[in-house]
Amino acid sequence: MTNNSILIDSHSHIYYRDYAGDFDAMLKRAEDAGVGAMLVVGTDIESSRESVELAEKYPHMYAAVGVHPHDAGRVTEQCYDVIRDLARSSAKVVAIGEIGLDFYRDHCPRDEQEKVFRRFLRLANELEMPVVIHDRDAHDLMLAILREERVHRGVLHCFSGDAAMAAQAVDMGLYISIPGTVTYPSNEALRDVVRSVGIDRLLVETDCPYLTPVPHRGKRNEPAYVRLAAEKVAETKGLSLEDVARITTKNCRDLFGIRLWDQSTKIAYMIRNSLYLNITNRCSNRCSFCAKFDDFTVKGHNLLLDGEPSFEEVMAAVGKPEGIDEVVFCGYGESLIRLDLVKQVATELKGRGYRIRINTDGQANLVHQRNILPELAGLVDSISVSLNAPDSDTYGRLCNTPFGAAGFEGVCDFIRTAREYIPQVVASAVTVPGVDIEACRRLAESLGVELRVREYSEVG
Repeated sequence: MTNNSILIDSHSHIYYRDYAGDFDAMLKRAEDAGVGAMLVVGTDIESSRESVELAEKYPHMYAAVGVHPHDAGRVTEQCYDVIRDLARSSAKVVAIGEIGLDFYRDHCPRDEQEKVFRRFLRLANELEMPVVIHDRDAHDLMLAILREERVHRGVLHCFSGDAAMAAQAVDMGLYISIPGTVTYPSNEALRDVVRSVGIDRLLVETDCPYLTPVPHRGKRNEPAYVRLAAEKVAETKGLSLEDVARITTKNCRDLFGIRLWDQSTKIAYMIRNSLYLNITNRCSNRCSFCAKFDDFTVKGHNLLLDGEPSFEEVMAAVGKPEGIDEVVFCGYGESLIRLDLVKQVATELKGRGYRIRINTDGQANLVHQRNILPELAGLVDSISVSLNAPDSDTYGRLCNTPFGAAGFEGVCDFIRTAREYIPQVVASAVTVPGVDIEACRRLAESLGVELRVREYSEVG
């Protein structure tokens, strides 16, 4: 089984007694089916605790903690505290859920469900965690609440809405999770949703022990059967199973931080005597000369991240290097987009005695809409800013800045202001054909810094 064929069951309830008699055999069947990880989702306080215990016991399990809307009437203030504590108790807890609205069975008054749902959404926001959402026959109110509570990270699990609802959810930044019901011959509506939603916003799940897919319908569901849902998604979208597995697994990484493979060599890499840190592949510009549009390899290092690393992952990748001249924030993305992480890592490494340098496109003040340079004072020894052009028109043409004319002026202001907070400030320019390097040098000097010239097509 290749990495590209590995699936994640993004929603399971394997703590139920249904699995007590063959738990180990069930896990082996999942492994044989290519299931590399599963999210075990709590529905009340007790099952949330069980989810965390399973996640702590098994490396390939992760937990979500919450209270299902059926039990909303039993939620007390203490319940919110318990869920908060469980969420903070382990790095293996990756979401708040399952929470939401269920107007089909109405086991709890609807106004009570809404009140509890909103409280859990606010708790997730407080903890900066995504949400796993249950929605049955409450589509309009569900979307309204998600908008009002400004929810942008989460998944509508076991999706039961139509394509129009899915489009609205995706526009809000949410994912759509497809269960085994997609295999039911009569469920053309869900297959229409699959056709309409981009694969980069889909997850697959079992919701086991419920909703068993064809051909096992009528029997207990289990994580191995997520492969059947993925196969039907692949068939419906005209993709291969490997495509669906690779992309939905990446989607789980992006949403929940579930990473199945060590990407430390992509985060921290050596060039000469410098240790480089690659913490994002996102950029504020789309420079026409950037090599990553052709290849993510720099000096033999593959820098295509599987997902943006956490502080703990960055520090694990750094380790305890010896004999290095400096640590450089410079990967295949603009590191200052993740300003808080840069400050956190730089604080730790500066405390260990390392010299810190940042290579940047100089757009951070525009991105964050404030002067971020005082926040780097005392943490950063040197900063290299990509100037790349002697004037606004050339800069706009080469760098495709999203800030228009303000982009070039923003870079110049950033260079000029950086001198107040950072000991060494350097401007850089790439020898792209047609760029007047001497004019760039004169501009850099007028800003009070020297210019470093980088050869076109020579990265790192």
